[in-house]
Amino acid sequence: MSALTKAQIRQFRDQGYLVVEDVIDVQRYLDPLVAEYGRRLDEIVAGLDGSPAYDGLPFGRRLTKLYADTGRSWAQHFDFSLPFKGVKADEPCHFGPAVFAMLRNDGILDVVESLIGPEIYSNPVQHVRLKPPQHMVPTDPRIGKGLLGATEWHQDASVVVEEADHTEILTVWIPLVDVDERNGCLCVVPRNHKRGLLQHCIDALRGKYLPAAKFDVERARPLPMRRGSILVMNKMTPHSSLENHSDDVRVSMDLRFNPIGQPTGRPEFPGFVARSRRDPAAELRDPIAWERSWLDTRDRMSAHPELVPAFTRWREDAPGCA
Repeated sequence: MSALTKAQIRQFRDQGYLVVEDVIDVQRYLDPLVAEYGRRLDEIVAGLDGSPAYDGLPFGRRLTKLYADTGRSWAQHFDFSLPFKGVKADEPCHFGPAVFAMLRNDGILDVVESLIGPEIYSNPVQHVRLKPPQHMVPTDPRIGKGLLGATEWHQDASVVVEEADHTEILTVWIPLVDVDERNGCLCVVPRNHKRGLLQHCIDALRGKYLPAAKFDVERARPLPMRRGSILVMNKMTPHSSLENHSDDVRVSMDLRFNPIGQPTGRPEFPGFVARSRRDPAAELRDPIAWERSWLDTRDRMSAHPELVPAFTRWREDAPGCA
């Protein structure tokens, strides 16, 4: 097992985050995942007018070229989640077996078990993040900066509805490439998770963000990480990401886990039992069944949009956000 030491557990409880090195076998898990995303990219390119030639380039360079050639975001085509609203019957998404293998990765689950116990549910708040080079990102004339750049400060507890306020949700952030301050690593603010859930604001241009006045932003700490490492965060830990000033796409995944039986905060989205020492037969081991659960959800949400609840508790006119 890749169980955490007592010192690591103390650090996580005190700081609200923990970087754990060499958790994921790169050749067994990350390389197949990048290859799977490469095949997904091939499908996208094949459907473009003129089918531009991307042969011979590694995944990141091909994806960068796709952004440059089309001037649009393709993130949803790779994501293993769905939009909050306006879901179409043919909404692009990707629920491949290599992605599912990451959700059931033993090294990750060992770390998670050290913090929340052996009955582990894969929370459906999950995404792949594609951060293209900033110089290739279209500039929004309304705000004078590029879209898809730095991620605003926020707490992950702010992206779930109230039913999950007492759920013990862990975020596991996984870089698929080495990350540093140049290509857009994450930044965290230690110990601020002890303040609880803070008021977030919503702006038509910035989206949702945590105002700097509400936490110790001056104590922000960037977290360079090697491929194969993971970052575990408390759901109350303020964090953000930097812009990508490299020449390649920064690719990462963020997964979430909580104890079985606790609300996920996204009741419309499907989760599953990732590990159960008490009842191993309850674990989902079939990637096709996992994919089917999401495609069924897509069908339901697209056919009955009026039944989909709001996924956010924040309002644009919230007090203190003017």
